[in-house]
Amino acid sequence: MKVQQSDIDDSNSQLCALICERIVASPQRRITFAEYMDLALYHPQHGYYNSDRPSIGKQGDFITSSHWGADFAEVLAEQFVEMWELLDRPQNFAIIEMGAGRGNFAENVLQYLQIQYPNFFQILEYIIIEVSPVLQAEQRQMLADIKCVKWCKWDEIINNSIVGCCFSNELVDALPVHQFILEQGQVREIYVTAETPKNVQKEIKFVEVVGEVSTPKIAQYFDLVGLDLSASVYGNGYRSEVNLAALDWMSTVAQKLQRGYLLTIDYGYPAHRYYNPRRREGTLQCYYRHRYHSNPYINVGRQDLTAHVDFTALEKQGELCGLDVVGFTQQALFLMALGLGDRIASLSTNDAEVLDLATFLRRREALHQLIDPMGLGGFGVLVQCKGLREEEKGRILKGLMVP
Repeated sequence: MKVQQSDIDDSNSQLCALICERIVASPQRRITFAEYMDLALYHPQHGYYNSDRPSIGKQGDFITSSHWGADFAEVLAEQFVEMWELLDRPQNFAIIEMGAGRGNFAENVLQYLQIQYPNFFQILEYIIIEVSPVLQAEQRQMLADIKCVKWCKWDEIINNSIVGCCFSNELVDALPVHQFILEQGQVREIYVTAETPKNVQKEIKFVEVVGEVSTPKIAQYFDLVGLDLSASVYGNGYRSEVNLAALDWMSTVAQKLQRGYLLTIDYGYPAHRYYNPRRREGTLQCYYRHRYHSNPYINVGRQDLTAHVDFTALEKQGELCGLDVVGFTQQALFLMALGLGDRIASLSTNDAEVLDLATFLRRREALHQLIDPMGLGGFGVLVQCKGLREEEKGRILKGLMVP
């Protein structure tokens, strides 16, 4: 199967040339889709997340929960405080935010904690893991006056040293994925190659080719999540993704965490829904100027590439790494349990008399966007833990209670 570029293309020509060089240098003149996606998103100079153009927020290509106002961060701050209390208020508690975007979430959380929970704020260390130097520069500027914030790489954190909560919001969906396709009952991998034009004025075209699976880890992944692709319900041409990078990420986080929680918020499904036979084209999506489409070979370096998260894989890999599942729910239920419903009720009865109409309507929209079941409210929320005593495991987190 080949997917070619359309006539309308806003690709970074330098990045396309670099990817083409990588393809030409490979033994079979092809690279895995995971390698292609990694270069398109994370190349140090030209990748999407390292470009100077805004990628997140109203001026970028997509909006996350944290860009709808401070409420998302503030109700999650309530959950962080409860986690601290359930761990018997340790004198050192760390929140590690992985992929902090432009820093909005961190700023809102920390401002809220400083005012509402000064005792917790005083002992808090806020660590940001950010691979994009462009985004990290924005974060440093936004958070310059908050002393408890620091930036680290994973290898700078000692194994088994973190007491606290590791948190991510829409991080795992942007990790590079392998793509596969079924041909005559066999799992085959989708690779990317390049058609170099004879006329140097024309753009490079990236096309797909199919070959043998690049690593046995893909078959191991299917075993991990209990997926049998030999079943007759999966027809010829069925294609989807495998996120091996998510497993490595989970292993790293578990390795650093000594005692506390891992809180993962993202869009995705359990494995039985992710690999539903009717979802024959997988979940890969491209975001460009607040619109999405399915062609990853245009706008190279200037559009976001994402795939839904397989939460079963995160749960199973976590168990292998010493993490216990605390609970899994939807964002709407999680936020309502943490008090977002009270904020909506308060807005309806009180703030409408105080705020001007435009401000009132914007705030109401922001709150409802966070719980919209067809949008952000349908995101999955997975909570895992490590190092908790049995009685601590028995205490239900407020965010996981039925509101």
